[in-house]
Order: sequence, then structure tokens, then C-alpha cells
Amino acid sequence: MKSSTHGAHLVKLTRFGTVNVFFVREEDGLTLVDTGMSGSAKAIQAAAAALGAPIARIVLTHGHDDHAGSLDALHAALPAVPVLVSGREARLLDGDQAMEPGEPPLGGGPIRKRATRPTTVLAPGDRVGSLEVHAAPGHTPGQIALLDTRDRTLIAGDAYVTLGGMQATGKAKWPFPFPTFFSWHRPTALASARALRALEPSRLAVGHGPVVESPAAAMDQALASAGA
Repeated sequence: MKSSTHGAHLVKLTRFGTVNVFFVREEDGLTLVDTGMSGSAKAIQAAAAALGAPIARIVLTHGHDDHAGSLDALHAALPAVPVLVSGREARLLDGDQAMEPGEPPLGGGPIRKRATRPTTVLAPGDRVGSLEVHAAPGHTPGQIALLDTRDRTLIAGDAYVTLGGMQATGKAKWPFPFPTFFSWHRPTALASARALRALEPSRLAVGHGPVVESPAAAMDQALASAGA
């Protein structure tokens, strides 16, 4: 996996040039945000060793295979490391595909059942070290984003895409339309993209594409292009 550092706290790991996971540096070690596709566990552990810090916790933005694919392998290798997932997404990862009242039918990419059960379920407003939890549904019912309160870096899962240019998931854009194609509910995804823009992030880190510094103008343009 290719590694790059962004600011004082964020490290991006990229596999195949398209799929990102992130380390966030904390005083007690590293928060791993997402686990990447299947087969990424050893590379993630090696990257943590190269940074000279332990993986202190694992947080999932959502449960698609390219974000949770190595969860079970990492949990098997690091059984004492806490796993944190939104309450809504945890039910999907447990195999419960039932929709909550008022939710449209589940569509988009599959969320496969995982053997690993979360240690903690997260709700908006919770804190994970320096990271503040924000709801970001639409791509999946329980997707979350994480705002670093130290420098306002926003880790947004698949709420935005920056591969091939900034786009708000919910409005497909070439050359990388797949997050929108595999989204559960596009109008909700666009509403979440608007809400995340209102957080005024200083840096935007997403599941697919480069980290963007001072992303406000690009996010505004993406929202306007999407009609959001």
C-alpha cells in the first residue's frame, strides 16, 4: 500500500491507486479508519509498524467490501483492539437487512455479514479520540464521517469522491461514478454531502481519490453540479 502524510495527524494508505484507508495519530497510538478490501490486513499492520505506533482502535465509516473487507482478518490478528461502527451500520454488518420505518428499500452495493462484532456502536456527536462522529447516510444507511477537532480534517467515507475530480456521491460523474452507482439512496447521499460541507473542513479525506486541502470551493462546485 502506498503511504502519504497530510498535516500533523493524518496518514493515507492507498491500494491499487483507488482505495484509501486512513491512520489518525493519537497519543495512545493510531486510529485506523476503514480496513480496505479483502487482503489488506498485513499491509495495514506493516504500515503501522513503519510508523512506530500501535493500532489502538478500528473505526468503519461504512460496511461496503472496499471499506470493511479486511475487518475480520485484522480483528483476528488484533483481537484486543476495539472496533467501532455506527449503530445503524452494525445491524447491516450483522446480517440484518431490515429497513427502519420510513427508510426506502435497501439498494446499491451489498453490505456483507462479518464475523466481527463491534465493541462500541457510535452515534452522531460521539467522540473517538480527537474525532467527532457525524451522520452521513445515503451511500449506505449508516455511513458516518469523522471530523478531527484539532485541525478540522474531515474523513468522509464515500460521501464525496476526489478520484478524477471532486464529486458529491449521489450524482454520478466520470471517470469514477461507482460510489454513486453503489449507493443506497442518492437524495439522502446528496443531503449528507451538503451537511458535511457545512462543517467547513480544512482538509477532505475520502475513500477514493487524493486528500484535498482547503476543499470548500471544490465541494461547493461539486454540490452545484449535482443540483444539491
